[in-house]
Amino acid sequence: MPSVYFSSKPSAMGFSLLSRSFFLILFHFHSTLSSSAPPPLCAHHQSLSLLQFKQSFSIQTIPREYLPSFHIIQYPKTESWKEGTDCCFWDGVTCDLPTGLVTGLHLSSSMLHGTLHSNNSLFSLHHLRKLDLSFNNFTTSHISSRFGQFSNLTHLNLSSSSFTGQVPSEISHLSKLVSLDLSWNGYQDLQLISFDKIVRNLTKLRELDLSSVDMSLVVPGSLMNLSSSLSSLRLDDCGMRGKLPSSMGKLKHLRYLDLGGNFLSAEPVSLYKIVQNLTKLRELALDSIDMSLVAPNSLTNLSSSLSSISLSGCGLQGKFPGNIFHLQNLEALSLSYNEGLTGSFPSSNLSNVLSDLDLSNTRISLYLENDLISSLKSLRVMCLRNISIIRSDLALLGNLTNLMSLVLSNNNLNGQIPSSLGNLVQLSSLDLSDNNFSGQIPSSLGNLVQLFSLDLSNNNLSGQIPSSLGNLTQLTVLVLSNNNLIGHIPSSLGNLIQLSTLHLMNNNFSGQIPSSLFALPSLIYLDLHSNNLRGNISEFKHDSLRYLDLSNNNLHGTIPSSIFKQQILAVLNLASNSKLTGEISSSICKLKNLLVLNLSNNSLSGSTPPCLGNFSNLLYVLHLGMNNLQGTMPSTFSKDNGLKYLNLGENKLEGKISPSIINCTVLEFLDLGNNKIEDTFPYFLGTLAELQILVLKSNKLQGFVNGSAAYDSAFSKLQIFDISNNNFSGPLPTRYFNGLQAMMASDHNMIYMRTTNYFEFVYSIQMTWKSVEIEFDKIRSTIRILDLSDNSFTGEIPKVIGKLKALQQLNLSHNSLTGHIQSSLGNLTNLESLDLSSNSLTGRIPTQLGGLTFLGTLNLSHNQLEGPIPGGMQFSTFNATSFEGNLRLCGFPVLKKCYRDGDPEQSLPPSYNEGEDSTLFGDGFGWKAVAMGYGCGFVIGVAMGYIVFRTKKPAWFRRMVEDTWNINKKKTRKKVGRRK
Repeated sequence: MPSVYFSSKPSAMGFSLLSRSFFLILFHFHSTLSSSAPPPLCAHHQSLSLLQFKQSFSIQTIPREYLPSFHIIQYPKTESWKEGTDCCFWDGVTCDLPTGLVTGLHLSSSMLHGTLHSNNSLFSLHHLRKLDLSFNNFTTSHISSRFGQFSNLTHLNLSSSSFTGQVPSEISHLSKLVSLDLSWNGYQDLQLISFDKIVRNLTKLRELDLSSVDMSLVVPGSLMNLSSSLSSLRLDDCGMRGKLPSSMGKLKHLRYLDLGGNFLSAEPVSLYKIVQNLTKLRELALDSIDMSLVAPNSLTNLSSSLSSISLSGCGLQGKFPGNIFHLQNLEALSLSYNEGLTGSFPSSNLSNVLSDLDLSNTRISLYLENDLISSLKSLRVMCLRNISIIRSDLALLGNLTNLMSLVLSNNNLNGQIPSSLGNLVQLSSLDLSDNNFSGQIPSSLGNLVQLFSLDLSNNNLSGQIPSSLGNLTQLTVLVLSNNNLIGHIPSSLGNLIQLSTLHLMNNNFSGQIPSSLFALPSLIYLDLHSNNLRGNISEFKHDSLRYLDLSNNNLHGTIPSSIFKQQILAVLNLASNSKLTGEISSSICKLKNLLVLNLSNNSLSGSTPPCLGNFSNLLYVLHLGMNNLQGTMPSTFSKDNGLKYLNLGENKLEGKISPSIINCTVLEFLDLGNNKIEDTFPYFLGTLAELQILVLKSNKLQGFVNGSAAYDSAFSKLQIFDISNNNFSGPLPTRYFNGLQAMMASDHNMIYMRTTNYFEFVYSIQMTWKSVEIEFDKIRSTIRILDLSDNSFTGEIPKVIGKLKALQQLNLSHNSLTGHIQSSLGNLTNLESLDLSSNSLTGRIPTQLGGLTFLGTLNLSHNQLEGPIPGGMQFSTFNATSFEGNLRLCGFPVLKKCYRDGDPEQSLPPSYNEGEDSTLFGDGFGWKAVAMGYGCGFVIGVAMGYIVFRTKKPAWFRRMVEDTWNINKKKTRKKVGRRK
């Protein structure tokens, strides 16, 4: 090997010679190693175990919205693991150099997807000291008891990886553990005995995080048995109940304490003792703990070492403790969701290091002025949702250049969004939703290239989406819904390759949907409903979709086949595009994760795929109504299915109603109306205990409707029962009327009927309301309708209908009903519409109907009714068409005078409107006409009756009288309206 000499100041030529010599030495050294290379460090059996572990999982990205932070970077570390290479140099693997044994696996955010079984080769790595499997997706795997065999473990992290079930007691065998993190896996069952073992055996613990683990059986006082050397304790959202024990002050080494999200309460004395003893505390989180008895001002007694205080939703009452900023190390403060906190936020004397501030949903007022802004220059997080912002100049916010998150939603802010916000180039989240901002979206927001989330929804923004938003290539969430934005959706949004959520609904966008949106590789939620978009739906290039809503647009063409490849799709809503044509492919039944399928109000044809009734038990909304579908309805519905809303109405379906529909045990809404179904009444539907809406109208159903005694409790929750326009016969279904419990009791909640599942779906229906066909996009929970019209029912109206006191609409018209109108109908005090027309009803109209003060629509025409029309205030609002075709009725408003028994009947002459020479009531003027003077008074009424009707007067006089009549008639109607 040649010798190399270094001079203290080598020349340029000398330096070049030196470099050459150095590389010659390296080459010689590498050649020597190559000829006699030592064996790899990694033991062969260890390498084999790791490769088997790798092969047991697939690689899948976890959607960013499921991660606790947008800043978590996912990287498939196991991809670098190759057979024949040294495992000690693989990503995420640490070895003990002398032995070559694997002692550490650091696989956080490695995109692992699959089940971690107890026979996995991972458990053969007995020498592991540190194991981190956090932020992966082990698909609801149980935590294996074999974790307890890692006797050398000092660090175990299984956080946020979809583990479930009980935490095995064998975890307590890991006596060397210094750090244990099982947090945020969804609720697990941590039994008290297991926790006691952890407390007793894990004496070296310094860090313990069991957040979201179910500890509802753990007594808060038992926390005191934890190691006194514990420096970090995080038990957020564990379901613990009871009082916060003051003895927690014994954990004197605690630096991080989080007990938020539990059902605990803190008394002032206990809290004071804890605060006084935990002198080393840096971070304190007691969110949602009941502190209603704690004076906000006492918070200034907290340790001066505290850098973070989070007391969100604690029920604090009183004035905001401005002197809390005397804690000079305070960096983060959250007092959100304490609606009882009042007072003003100080504009000076703030902590110089304050970086995180959250005062959302309090009554604290804050004045945006120069002094405040200059005092908050170090802020990274500013969350002021729904507080009292006393505005001076929003443009000042552009001076907070360290901000990473800015939330000002729901504050009634108006004017334009200041362009100065474009100066906040470090922002990762911006939320200005639920305000009154107007004008255009400033193009300067395109400068915020670090943004992950942008929400400007629920404002009055206008103009077009600036193309500069296409620069936000880190954007994951973009929400611009419920504004007045116009123009085309810019194709530059296709540059947002990280985008997972795009909500542009309820605007005025036009033109075609850019094909670039359908090529976004990470898109999960796409909602463009209620715009003016047109054209075809392009094929999707990827299969990442979970939610797709393109409803209420003007789209046409067929449903793209790529939609049926979206294996995780949960919501598919293409309703109300009218020009969407073609058949529904049977491939739709490959979408096993589908929860909501809404293809209604289109021009789809062909038959319904027979698999729709049983392809998935997860489906809870199936709406194919208002199309041109033919064939039969699905004949097989699987057991234990989750259908709540089934609408196949307004198609051309034939055949019968399948009895297997009784397997839909949670069904609330069933609409098969306006089809060509030939069948008898489906009695078996009476077994559906949750059914609230049943529409079978306008089919070819026939036969009797009365159920057997076995169905006495049928339809107890039914609120809309519409079997109109069929050929049902026999008596009205009295037995069913007796069981309509929901129609006997009013609902005053005034909410809309909907599913309460993960994705909310508001029920809609097309029905006849007060004689008009109306499509209801939303259905009030108060609605009660009984419609049996246009059938061949015979017999009398049963008295039991009078028990249905919550009814708002009753329609028995166009049948062959006989007998009298039951006076019990006067008990239907909520009735707004009553139609008994076109039957063979006889007798008088019950006077009790005159007391139905809500009745706005009445039709008793074309029967055989007789006698005087009741003079109730409500009846005075109906015109003659409500009573026409009943030749023996008399009184107002029909033009026939009522006589006492034995008097000869006389018909009234034509209405005064028919000719100028006509008189108002003719020559036969009686005392009843005088009494109907509409507020004129008794004496004036008599005088006017005598003068006008016994004497022929000129036209101008008759017009004056008619005007007086009409004016007083209007006054009376106003009085009636006020009484209503």
